[in-house]
Amino acid sequence: MSKNILIVDDSSMMRLAVRTALIEAGYTVLEAVDGVDGLSKLQGDIKVDLIVCDVNMPNMDGITFVRKYKEDPKLKFIPVLMLTTEEGQERKEQGKEAGVRAWMVKPFNKTTLLNAVSKLLSV
Repeated sequence: MSKNILIVDDSSMMRLAVRTALIEAGYTVLEAVDGVDGLSKLQGDIKVDLIVCDVNMPNMDGITFVRKYKEDPKLKFIPVLMLTTEEGQERKEQGKEAGVRAWMVKPFNKTTLLNAVSKLLSV
């Protein structure tokens, strides 16, 4: 059965690149343009197995998004992979405290991304 992955990123080009890699690997993809949109997608009918999220977005940034969805008992176990330009240790610590399971820096390598996704889904 195909796993459902939610991409939360304000860049349409980045969503396209991630979506293409994930679909080619056999995953089903949902997309959100920011944290607010991501929260509404998580409340939908489709069960999400993993979230790939950016940090810097308008309306609601990625770390706030993770903190918010982790408050919901039905959603809090969904693993999240941050895919961002942020490399700073402080941001990574904030992400870790919020519940981020993995951190990758853009631009991403497709193989590295798919390996990280596979690892997070098999835990």
